[in-house]
Amino acid sequence: MKLSDLAIGQRAAIVEVKGEGALRRRLLDMGLTPNTEVMVRKVAPMGDPIEIQLRGYELTLRVADAQNITVEGAAGK
Repeated sequence: MKLSDLAIGQRAAIVEVKGEGALRRRLLDMGLTPNTEVMVRKVAPMGDPIEIQLRGYELTLRVADAQNITVEGAAGK
């Protein structure tokens, strides 16, 4: 499952961060690393961007970037 597929309030653990070069490095530098638990907090009215919570802070991502992140173990609130 992709991070972009999670609904508001769902939690999951990052399994893999895809992408190449600067995009992948930027995602990893923001703390989106394997085994990190994330939760979707908000979704913009038009569906893009999404706000996630991880490592004690909130991060806003474009859906296109969130599609590069594979997660598992999605659970509800």
